[in-house]
Amino acid sequence: VEKTFGVVVLEGYGCTEASAVISAETLADHRSGSVGKPLPHAEVAILDPDGNPVPTGGEGAIRVRGKGVMLGYWHGPELTAQALRGGWLHTGDVGYMDKQGYVYILDRTKDMIISGGSNVYPREVEEVLLRHPAILEVCVIGVPDEFWGEAVKAVVVLKAGSEVTAEEIIVFAGEHMAGYKKPK
Repeated sequence: VEKTFGVVVLEGYGCTEASAVISAETLADHRSGSVGKPLPHAEVAILDPDGNPVPTGGEGAIRVRGKGVMLGYWHGPELTAQALRGGWLHTGDVGYMDKQGYVYILDRTKDMIISGGSNVYPREVEEVLLRHPAILEVCVIGVPDEFWGEAVKAVVVLKAGSEVTAEEIIVFAGEHMAGYKKPK
């Protein structure tokens, strides 16, 4: 949109459980791909599965706490206990935060593929494959695999008149991402 129409697109991030807006960009602090910095009412942390902070720039679960976070789900004590563990709202999102405190969303934890013990985020693979000149659309999923646990699979729609083999797509993927992330 920015390239085509010459306008700046400002992004934000939020969820119903945390007063709808957790972070946002302004014209003064716009960074393409970021959802901005946390607003004053929200503390955002990127944590590992054990609840420990990941290093700056490291990928992890996005968790939020602050005055805007819900007290719990209506008549849902089990859901509340699951969502509000350790004093944080577990958003279900995966992302990272840079040195300046800008938040970046990578994917949803439920969409994550675990292949050979490594985390693979379908959205990241899809974004790489969409750069291939023959690919119009792509959907990346995890499929059961006896050796890897889950294997990365890409379902693609080619542009009209384009031809490409699965092997060519796999090679292209390997040139633009870590080998464990590329479709099998």
